[in-house]
Amino acid sequence: MKIKPLLIAVFFIISIQACYYPNRPGEQGYRSPHKMSDKVIVVQRPKPDDTVCITAVGDIMMGSSYPNKGSLPPDSGKESFRSVTQYLKSSDVTFGNLEGTLLDDGAPAYRKLHFKSSAFLFRMPSNFGAVLKNAGFNVLSIANNHIGDFDVKGRISTMSVLDKNDINYAGLWSHPTSIFKINGVTYGFCAFAPNNCTVSILGLKYAAQVIADLKKQCDVVIVGFHGGGEGSKFEHVPFKNEIFVGEKRGDVYAFAHNAIDAGADVVLGTGPHVGRAMEVYKDRFIAYSLGNFCTYKNISVGGVCGVAPLLKLYVNKRGEFLNGRIVAVKQSRQEGLALDTTNFEVRRIKMLTAADFPNGKLRIDDDGLMTIN
Repeated sequence: MKIKPLLIAVFFIISIQACYYPNRPGEQGYRSPHKMSDKVIVVQRPKPDDTVCITAVGDIMMGSSYPNKGSLPPDSGKESFRSVTQYLKSSDVTFGNLEGTLLDDGAPAYRKLHFKSSAFLFRMPSNFGAVLKNAGFNVLSIANNHIGDFDVKGRISTMSVLDKNDINYAGLWSHPTSIFKINGVTYGFCAFAPNNCTVSILGLKYAAQVIADLKKQCDVVIVGFHGGGEGSKFEHVPFKNEIFVGEKRGDVYAFAHNAIDAGADVVLGTGPHVGRAMEVYKDRFIAYSLGNFCTYKNISVGGVCGVAPLLKLYVNKRGEFLNGRIVAVKQSRQEGLALDTTNFEVRRIKMLTAADFPNGKLRIDDDGLMTIN
């Protein structure tokens, strides 16, 4: 969708005025206390005592009730992840990017009313929170361009639903980080984006401070980010600041390296709606984009936008990457989310990684196994 430069400027000014976040009425101070839990996710395969398993996927948008319920799955979302549940539940930490709000009713944010299509406004029913929990998710990023679709009400509802379902989250100024404990390991999580009310991906110095503070308290620090251009033309990491529809989307390479330099152990990117290269830097793992994982109807799943990696990462309790595997998944309008037995996305990520990081340490085999050269 093309937007005239003048229109972009107007909406940018409105957004800034509407979202100087520390002084927002009704939402400021919602920050939940850091949740410390002894909850353990059962891992199906044996693993050494010094190893933790992290599963990571990309964008999740299970259907929108706005402007009507025609864009909701017929099963109330309960079967959204049935083809991959075995992978999602067999980890200590299962991460995804929640691309939208968890809200039962409410009008769109004023600054978003310029959208000509309601397909760009995502309002998932609050009972989808239980679907996410039952699928195995216990960490979600809410730092993205759709968490603000329904303004303050949408953000508060989303946080409340995630709290009720004991799902850790981060990415808003009101809730920038989360600390939690699983099976004796303390994890820290934070997330960043270039969008209103999110912790900015553009401020590297502040991001480093947030991450360094988490590392002082935690064994393993996981960082999520939502940045970069969108669509099939943006598969490659450009190694520079990206601008898309007039908006600064960050230099994701500089951000990821800055994050690890500050103390991050795993960096997981989303935003481009396609998979991007992966890298091991200072013995820490980076995924530059995990693509569209489960995005019912409202997001295009044509071509490379319809395939994605599901990552199984093994790191030690100091956060150092040991090995992992890419499980290839795909989506279609008719069948939804499914495993891809052709392994197309494995080959695609392998190609992108070799092209963007020709001297990198990460080795990806044709079956998806990831090791260090």
